[in-house]
Order: sequence, then structure tokens, then C-alpha cells
Amino acid sequence: MKAIQYYGPKDIRYEEVPIKPPCEGEVVVKVMSALTCGTDVKTFRRGHPVLIKKVPSGFGHEFSGIIDKIGPGVEGFKVGDRVVAANSAPCGKCFYCRHEEYNLCENLNLLNGAYAQYITVPARIVEKNMLILPDDLSFDKAAFCEPLANVVHGAERTGIKKGQSVGIIGIGPIGLMFARVAKLMGARVIVAGRNPIKLKAAKDFAQVDEIIDIRKYSNPEKIFKEFSDEGKGLDIAIECVGLPEIWEQIFSCVRPGGTVHFFGGCKSGSTVTLDTTKMHYGDIKLMSVFHHTPKYFRKALDYIASGQIEVEKLITDTLTLDQVEYAMQQHIEGKAIKFLIKPNVVF
Repeated sequence: MKAIQYYGPKDIRYEEVPIKPPCEGEVVVKVMSALTCGTDVKTFRRGHPVLIKKVPSGFGHEFSGIIDKIGPGVEGFKVGDRVVAANSAPCGKCFYCRHEEYNLCENLNLLNGAYAQYITVPARIVEKNMLILPDDLSFDKAAFCEPLANVVHGAERTGIKKGQSVGIIGIGPIGLMFARVAKLMGARVIVAGRNPIKLKAAKDFAQVDEIIDIRKYSNPEKIFKEFSDEGKGLDIAIECVGLPEIWEQIFSCVRPGGTVHFFGGCKSGSTVTLDTTKMHYGDIKLMSVFHHTPKYFRKALDYIASGQIEVEKLITDTLTLDQVEYAMQQHIEGKAIKFLIKPNVVF
């Protein structure tokens, strides 16, 4: 099959590789739709200590497709089923799984290789985190289940309530989906960003209440506070950039008694400085949420299948498999939200 192989930072190659035959409990999926992701872009630029453990490696992790082959012992699936699979599955046995903190599983089974004509899905993911698609749901939409699952997990854990003011800095695909989910949960949502493509999506896709173009304002914190009740500050402030300076900036936007959610992951070894007086005497809750769980992967599919979240509006363009490196460069230059990759289609 044709596939993109990851060899190191800024070194990905379009190559012919063997299809891994399915072992016990595994399935081979013909990839019908794959999506580019901010994590893939970061990995392309500088590597990833968790997702890429050896090279060469498969690349990409958001996909949907058709089961092409089934290994021994697979139950509940058959050749020809239309499916979406997550990029991980918890073991169910470690300390964190026993505490139902499945996203922190010590033996999280990770999957890469969506930028390929076929992908072999490990047995644990088949068992716990692969779902059959509704007949009327397209592969393109279904491929959004993995990124949306992260957001649904984060939004639910944040405890967003109807009528609350929610501010989001960073409107890449994750920030935009966070904004849309917050709106569906009944919040009043204000977002801040600088990319014209993403600012437009904040209106058309996320349907937020207020948009701050930070190219025009030097003090977005002031506008966030003006948006809040009585100018006290946001009920909930969410960082979706992953930069320490933005972590510090958004902390100043929340009101006493509010919640700051640091959702964007910073570079390893980063540190931040926060006003401890404001944090302690302001009774401010600080939190972060990592990854997703099977529960939220299913919730994400429900959101998409019901039409409540029109994920297709986040697709910038459709590309062939050999254009993945071009897609990475377009992301780096800020010219895209998400690309749809069609590994088995020739345009």
C-alpha cells in the first residue's frame, strides 16, 4: 500500500509499505477519510515523545473507513462494516483505570498510521474504541470523532453551565470545537484569535456570541471582562493555544470563583507564573484535561451523527495522500483549519 512514513522532524516520506496482516482480535481498515491535526503538525515540526516511539512510523491518527480484513477472535464486526476507530484504548487494569481515569492509563494503546491506504487496528482498540457508523453518516464527518472526543471530555469536565460566560483564546480546530460545544451547553461564548480563516469559522461554525480579532486589540483581557456579567470577569476561561504566556494571560480574564482550563499543551519543560493572591483569595479553580476516553468517543459520534456539530465546516480542502507534507506546510503558514486526506482516491 501507499503510506506516509514518519522518519523525524520535517522528514515524512510517501512510500510503498506492506499492509500488516491482522493478528488475534485485530482488523484491517481501508482508510476512506483522514484528517490533519494540530498534534500532527507539532510532531512534524519537532517530534513527539509519546505518539512516536520509534522510526520509521506510521503518521496520522484521525480516520474512518471500511473493514477490509478481520483477524481471529474478532466479535461484533465483519468485513464491509463502516467504522471509526479512536487512536487509543485504555487497558482497564492499571491504577488509573481502576480509578476510572481512563485517559491517564499507564498502558494506553496508541495508534498512528491514518495517512495510508490501510491501517491495522490493534485488538484493544477494536474491542473498546471502534464504532460502527450510522448508515447516513459520511466517512468525512466520522473522521472528526477523535478530536471532538477530546473537546467533549474537556467541556464536560469543566462543568460548563447554561448562561455562563465562557472565553476561549486560540481558535484552531480544537478551540473552535470547544466554542461550539460550549454554545450547545447553553453558555455565552467569546473567542479571541488572529487568523482570518479561523475568525470566520468562529462565526459560521461555532456560532459564538462575540469574536475578538487580536490583530486589532492590544488588550483582549479588557474585552473578555466587558463581555462578562457586571464586568467581573469570565465564569470560565479556556486556553487552547499551548503557550505559557497565553496561560498567564488568560488567568487574568477569569472572575473570583471562576474556572481556568489550561487545555492547550505547552512544550515539555515549560513553566508559568501566576498571581497566587488572586488564585487563593479569589477562590479560582485551575484545571487541565488530557485526551479522551471511550465514553467521550461515543458522545462525539452522537454529536456528529445528530447534526448538532457540523464538523464538515472545518475542512479547508481535500487532498490526496501524497500531499500530506504540503498540508503540514500550509498549517504552519496559518492557511488551513483541517485538511481532508483521501488515501484511496485519485483526483
